[in-house]
Amino acid sequence: MSKLLDRFRYFKTKGDSFADGHGQVYHTNRDWEDSYRQRWQFDKIVRSTHGVNCTGSCSWKIYVKNGLVTWETQQTDYPRTRPDLPNHEPRGCPRGASYSWYLYSANRLKYPLVRRRLIELWREALAQHTDPVLAWDAIQNDPQKAQSYRKARGKGGFIRSNWKELNQLIAAANVWTIKNYGPDRVAGFSPIPAMSMVSYAAGTRYLSLLGGTCLSFYDWYCDLPPASPMTWGEQTDVPESADWYNSSYIIAWGSNVPQTRTPDAHFFTEVRYKGTKTVAITPDFSEVAKLSDQWLAPKQGTDSALAMAMGHVILKEFHLDNPSDYFLNYCRRYTDMPMLVLLDEQADGRVVPGRMLRASDLVDGLGEANNPEWKTVAFDIAGNLVVPNGSIGFRWGEKGKWNLEPQAAGHETELTLSLLITHDSVADVAFPYFGGNENPHFRSVKQEPVLTRRVPSKTLTLADGSQKRVVSVYDLVLANYGLDRGLEDSNAADSYDQIKAYTPAWGEQITGVPAYLIEKIAREFADTAHKTHGRSMIILGAGVNHWYHMDMNYRGMINMLVFCGCVGQSGGGWSHYVGQEKLRPQTGWLPLAFALDWNRPPRQMNSTSFFYNHASQWRYEKLTAQELLSPLADASKFTGHLIDFNVRAERMGWLPSAPQLNLNPLHVKARADAAGMTPQEYTVQALKSGDIRFACEQPDNGKNHPRNLFVWRSNLLGSSGKGHEYMLKYLLGTESGIQGEDLGSTDDVKPEEVEWQTAAIEGKLDLLVTLDFRMSSTCLFSDIVLPTATWYEKDDMNTSDMHPFIHPLSAAVDPAWESRSDWEIYKGIAKVFSEVCVGHLGTETDVVLQPLQHDSPAELSQPFDIQDWRKGECDLIPGKTAPNIAVVERNYPETYERFTALGPLMDKLGNGGKGISWNTQNEVDFLGKLNYVKLDGPAKGRPRIETAIDASEVILALAPETNGQVAVKAWEALGELTGRDHTHLALNKEDEKIRFRDIQAQPRKIISSPTWSGLESEHVSYNAGYTNVHELIPWRTLSGRQQLYQDHPWMRAFGESLVAYRPPIDTRSVTHMREIPPNGFPEKALNFLTPHQKWGIHSTYSENLLMQTLSRGGPIVWISETDARELGIEDNDWIEAFNANGALTARAVVSQRVPPGMTMMYHAQERILNIPGSEVTGRRGGIHNSVTRVCPKPTHMIGGYAQLAYSFNYYGTVGSNRDEFIMIRKMKNINWLDGEGRDQVQEAKK
Repeated sequence: MSKLLDRFRYFKTKGDSFADGHGQVYHTNRDWEDSYRQRWQFDKIVRSTHGVNCTGSCSWKIYVKNGLVTWETQQTDYPRTRPDLPNHEPRGCPRGASYSWYLYSANRLKYPLVRRRLIELWREALAQHTDPVLAWDAIQNDPQKAQSYRKARGKGGFIRSNWKELNQLIAAANVWTIKNYGPDRVAGFSPIPAMSMVSYAAGTRYLSLLGGTCLSFYDWYCDLPPASPMTWGEQTDVPESADWYNSSYIIAWGSNVPQTRTPDAHFFTEVRYKGTKTVAITPDFSEVAKLSDQWLAPKQGTDSALAMAMGHVILKEFHLDNPSDYFLNYCRRYTDMPMLVLLDEQADGRVVPGRMLRASDLVDGLGEANNPEWKTVAFDIAGNLVVPNGSIGFRWGEKGKWNLEPQAAGHETELTLSLLITHDSVADVAFPYFGGNENPHFRSVKQEPVLTRRVPSKTLTLADGSQKRVVSVYDLVLANYGLDRGLEDSNAADSYDQIKAYTPAWGEQITGVPAYLIEKIAREFADTAHKTHGRSMIILGAGVNHWYHMDMNYRGMINMLVFCGCVGQSGGGWSHYVGQEKLRPQTGWLPLAFALDWNRPPRQMNSTSFFYNHASQWRYEKLTAQELLSPLADASKFTGHLIDFNVRAERMGWLPSAPQLNLNPLHVKARADAAGMTPQEYTVQALKSGDIRFACEQPDNGKNHPRNLFVWRSNLLGSSGKGHEYMLKYLLGTESGIQGEDLGSTDDVKPEEVEWQTAAIEGKLDLLVTLDFRMSSTCLFSDIVLPTATWYEKDDMNTSDMHPFIHPLSAAVDPAWESRSDWEIYKGIAKVFSEVCVGHLGTETDVVLQPLQHDSPAELSQPFDIQDWRKGECDLIPGKTAPNIAVVERNYPETYERFTALGPLMDKLGNGGKGISWNTQNEVDFLGKLNYVKLDGPAKGRPRIETAIDASEVILALAPETNGQVAVKAWEALGELTGRDHTHLALNKEDEKIRFRDIQAQPRKIISSPTWSGLESEHVSYNAGYTNVHELIPWRTLSGRQQLYQDHPWMRAFGESLVAYRPPIDTRSVTHMREIPPNGFPEKALNFLTPHQKWGIHSTYSENLLMQTLSRGGPIVWISETDARELGIEDNDWIEAFNANGALTARAVVSQRVPPGMTMMYHAQERILNIPGSEVTGRRGGIHNSVTRVCPKPTHMIGGYAQLAYSFNYYGTVGSNRDEFIMIRKMKNINWLDGEGRDQVQEAKK
């Protein structure tokens, strides 16, 4: 019957009965169910992922209905693992599952936006000047106009514009800047290319074609662990998470695995079913502590003390008392421990470890003619001095001996670890001790600042006839750890109960961890490694790496692993997971990203030094180099301000510089021609005479700072910007909350190398352009905001260190509203730039300064003492004692044509990475057929790169990780250096070519490549260092082995040639600030930590409504119950944190999981949501970085010295932040600064 009649009782059709009449069958209408069916219906599913730098790199199903994304769920079709290993899925996390909210949210950027004051000036100028470059010139040369829009930054006032207008403005600003100041004044910042590598490459390709500056990220983010380059000559290489399952003992040290590595945590859980013990080491009771078998809670910042105390136990019990043959053989073959070190006698009579003995020190260089000064020396078991294969001197200038075969001079050899049996004397060697340094917030153990240890030594006659004593690194290491070896050493400990450096009892005093637990965990860790041949693992995280002395923390843990033979063994080694650093098809991506197919070299800069300088953070520096020096160092050689060390490093070629010179680099050639010189000759002569200076020496003279900055794929000012308030004041020229005074108002040390100006320049950037899909904190302060496609609206690629797969971001739907992909945005700007530059820029000669690069012959610069050409200690030799000087020809009107085509240098010079190269002609021909070629124009006949998919195919075709033929060529190239055949590692994949459509169908496992130190195999999980140990490929260090002894003069001077406990520094942020009026509530100084959060990935998702609903919905700071009680703070109270750097406001989370003296504000909680005004600044409360400031470390500035050499994101100054302290107090007046009547007064706790 009808639906209407069926609703009446007596018109209903009587249904059948059942169960003897107890049940009745009804035929009621069920159409209402269609609404549920329709809710979950979809038109198609597209594979994509989230480019969010979480290391998850999870594959997702994106559901599309009626042209809109409706929801997402996890893909579960990863290639299966071998039978003895769990599969990778399930992957994903709640944050990723909420991403589709962004596409159609109110926070989505829909149209190109521009600051009203700027666009009014622009339109007015264009009405007067038909040439856009002259229009921009009119604005910048009128100080009142220029300042008017700078001061408006961060105060709203955006209006909608269009792509044509803003592309023209951006292009005109770039052309004007390049013409008047130089291309190195145009800079760009984007992080972590692995998360969306084509999108990253879009911006850097544009910048590199201009000669602009590409800023680093891994070091700036403090993701870079300097201990990795120091030890292995490798930026970072780590096991995939599946290798956790092969481990027999795991320590999660400062890594909150369930919270920050959610998709991989199942491996951490599953391995426990095999009997693997898991130990968590975190100061707070974190999620990983709940998941582990045992929890140790050291005082935050004392991790190296704990690691050294554990190392003391391992060395005593497994190297001395009951030696493990496996451990000793591993150390003999794969570490620098057998190498010899010269002992130096100081003027005061003290004997200290010097540099490593080199072949050149001995008669006839021990038969080594090629680079003998870079070849290390050891004793063999017969007592002969030998030069073992593999040191850095074998890598350059000869072939076939750069390997770890147990050979020297073509003969089999076994090296001696210790001179204890064969010594002819015992040396009283002095070691620095920092554990007694006083800090009111950290425990210290008073001992002499110089500890004398007795070390077995032998006397050698050197080539110059002098006699010197030598010791082995192994003996130095044992002495440094304070072990008693029967040499009547009064400073050595003869029991664990003695409070001497670095016993468990000493460790308990520093860290608070009971000595018996230190012994127990160390013993279990080493015993497991002994029985399993290295299957003990340490998972490390940002909790350890974000301290100023992060390298000491990490080296302490790395030493534990090396002592136990864990590195390079499946199931063992270090697992540093901070940042999605693993761009697996790296060598295929590099030419695309930095336009190496058209011009070489690119301009690259380390961001930490860049922002320390140009945000004028150095002007507020209170820490001095003298505080950091070893008590054994000659302090007279290390005078000045921290920025002086950075300047010296730049002019010696150790670090890059940007801007580079106080002269437009496009103008150097004209001067050189007038002088009858080449540009290189003129630059050398002018630098020596002082006619040209490095820009870093005059940061406030008006010409030597960046002027245009692009930010994309990043929330620079809302997430990573250490010294946030300094950036606002000095880079942007807007209001800031700085509470400290600069050096001009104090008696602190002023620079020696940098010209001091009483008034620093404010508002250095003429233009800040940000690309984003949402309105972030960086967008708020930008001049132009360009809407980019979301991760479901563009084609790209994504890889991670956590698994071996490469998979795509896919355009499930077209970019919404007027948004465009990053590739299309920069392509559009390049096109307009090529048009606007005509008449201003043509074919220009650019002079590029390049630092002494790691993985190049330039890493062999000054082998012994450091000489500075500026001080007259040596001549200025480019590529040796100063930066390399390269001349690059740029054709600016052809920028667009070059952006969209693969250049000829791939045919002429080929491709390569990490010191090896190979021919790419076949791959270029293949790309011409695949992508087609340009039919006309300057790039006629070259393969096209018109779309993001074209760009992806370029990467896939050129990379050995995704093209089997290239992999074989790469292994062949490495084999020429090592003298060994490695091609068997890729021969079975030689015919495999991964294409973009392949990875859209299913994630693909990459191919083994010499770019990385592990294997992509069906028989062994990826583990860093595996090919070094099993293929005998040297580490890229001075000795060619794992380098525990750092013999560079600066490392020795700062007391860090060997690992030592160094307590957190005193930044003086709570003692050197202006007087803050009290508000009636008590205040207390607390250590300020910024771990990664649960309800966001960095700043992304932090304002997502779904994540806000699951969390407290705004900025929060965690404090302990003890501190809260003392400060009268209750849970959810509004509090304020402030110091010399600035102030922030947030709600308090009072918890027993937080130890007293420490506070945590989870990283990157945006300043765009639920933030009241600050009582201290009178402005909207800041973000986590409002109370931080960059403080660089001189030892991270070293360059041109084997593994201690600069490479982009590989080594350099690091943006640490965890040594900061803040004053915390309850807020009295909660002022929302909006006049809507929501203000309130917080009363004292009753």
